Amino acid sequence: MKTGCLIYGANGYTGRLIAQRAVDCRLSPILAGRDAHGVRRMAGSLKCAARVFSLSDHATIVRNVRDVRAVLNCAGPFAATAEPMMEACLETGTHYLDITGEIDVIEAAASRGPRADNAGVVLLPAVGFDVVPGDCLAGLLSRKRPAARLLELAIDVRGGVSPGTAATVWTQARHGGRIRRGGRVERVPHAWRMIDVPFPHRRSVALSVPWGDVAAAFHSTGIPNIVVYAAVSPSVSRLIPLGRGLAHLTRVPTISHLGQWFLQRCINGPDEHRLLESHSYIWGRVTDQAGASAAATLTLPNAYALTSLTAVDSLAHVLRADGVSGFLTPAMLLQPEFILSYDDVRCEHLNPVVIS
Repeated sequence: MKTGCLIYGANGYTGRLIAQRAVDCRLSPILAGRDAHGVRRMAGSLKCAARVFSLSDHATIVRNVRDVRAVLNCAGPFAATAEPMMEACLETGTHYLDITGEIDVIEAAASRGPRADNAGVVLLPAVGFDVVPGDCLAGLLSRKRPAARLLELAIDVRGGVSPGTAATVWTQARHGGRIRRGGRVERVPHAWRMIDVPFPHRRSVALSVPWGDVAAAFHSTGIPNIVVYAAVSPSVSRLIPLGRGLAHLTRVPTISHLGQWFLQRCINGPDEHRLLESHSYIWGRVTDQAGASAAATLTLPNAYALTSLTAVDSLAHVLRADGVSGFLTPAMLLQPEFILSYDDVRCEHLNPVVIS
């Protein structure tokens, strides 16, 4: 008989935050990962059961997830971990969630939607930041302009990044930029477009980036054209031509591996003070064929603090849900108002200006 949940990658930076909150919410998670020392130490400190296994063997994954109702995958880069875990969950009738922000992973989950529906399994990728707030904001805005043809989202993340996030961004850099055009994901050059965004705390230059909302927001809203941006300083924006010229180096295996090694060892993630004191911001705008638009911003907690909230709340929702199956995005399952349920999230409506 299935019972409870398993958090894979619980010994990573974000996994630890999520595991702690899952325990605080009395979900009694099994903590898992491939690092025996890290997983067992974390499980011991939280008084949880532990399982140690890698994702290199399908039968091993199946054996370890067969008896749980849901798996929350926190082990990135998810390009390497999501599909093996999803396949095992589909075989065992186990709900699958993760905290990816990777376009290909979300699309891989979407492609398995019919199989998940037949198996009675929920596939719910991207239950952390950046996708949850962007997905919910897209849903809120699309209600104001139901005929919207273009969605633009811009994100300003404050407070530093974790080793896993840095490694994922580095891994994705080799693929260049991505947007959605006419309903299809298309490749574009790095920093393909630049806009000026009126975030709540300041105006900022933002450059187009290949983040997960390009995938998730399409499935949530049906808007066929989507561009996502990340805020950068003016000095960084002036270096974009140089960055485009060097981007091809990330495709050289030796440089790619050295970059991964460096990021994993030299980045620690936000400390407790930054988790409590820093904020993140998202701007969004939808535009219809006639040029009418609706725009708004979200002021949010630190991205990692927010991820621990949204991921655990999504997991708890899936564990409680009956008769729900198939591929879903956060806004599809939880409704766009979900992000507004947190006391320290603020939504403001405004009119942005695009300069280039």
